[in-house]
Amino acid sequence: MAAKCSVAIMLVGALMLMCAGLASSATRCPDCGSTQVPYPLSTGPGCGDQLYKVRCDGGAGALFFDTPNRTYPISSISQTIQRFVIQPPSFLDNNNTCVTTDLSTEGLQLDPNLPFNITSGNTIFYLNCSESLLRSPLNCTSTSLCHTYINNSAEASSCGRAPICCTFRPGGSATTYSIRVRDGGCQAYRSFVNLDYSLPVSRWPAPGVEIEWVPPPEPLCTNQTDCDATSTCAPSATVGVSRCFCNTGLHWDYVAGTCALGNLFDIIF
Repeated sequence: MAAKCSVAIMLVGALMLMCAGLASSATRCPDCGSTQVPYPLSTGPGCGDQLYKVRCDGGAGALFFDTPNRTYPISSISQTIQRFVIQPPSFLDNNNTCVTTDLSTEGLQLDPNLPFNITSGNTIFYLNCSESLLRSPLNCTSTSLCHTYINNSAEASSCGRAPICCTFRPGGSATTYSIRVRDGGCQAYRSFVNLDYSLPVSRWPAPGVEIEWVPPPEPLCTNQTDCDATSTCAPSATVGVSRCFCNTGLHWDYVAGTCALGNLFDIIF
């Protein structure tokens, strides 16, 4: 048994070295300042997947996410769970007005044709709402958590003058594309990621909206020179579109953006 384990360990080491030498047909974008830009996020035409665009401000060393109506700073990225957090707009600089600065553009609106959606990890407060929201499926009761936020947050103190607020969590489906604010509805919002309701407001995280991206397919190609030695350019299920499909014995690792070996121990034993 010991001999078999020793051989297995040697084989694992050899296979890991082989994997380390594999090139990837998917190119990761350069870091933006001190922030890594994981595949498939793309800051330019020569890297990442072009459907997963974000923007790097090289001078500031900061990443931004552009939506059809507004730009949002990206505060953190998690490659393993394929999500990033954006900073929501602030309140207008007016202590007597419970309005966020994106009211004129009707809040956060994602393009439903792109591979991004709002996750169920967000707890969202709609603030300064009209009475029409009382007929909605949201929790707009007097005990809703949004009141706890208003009563214990300096930035939202003006919202106490607008008594109707609502709390909800998105369904996390691929159809959650907006947090809408508007005249005649709610004029402000706040979102918190993975909020622990048992904590006092003073210990809540900074406001943020968590966005997830859909796992990317294999890279596009026009001929074999667009792929590396681990993949083959071949027609996909979409007419007129070819992709770099992994060769036999390898599988597409969409997190790393490369063709990878299967479970090493399954291969050995």
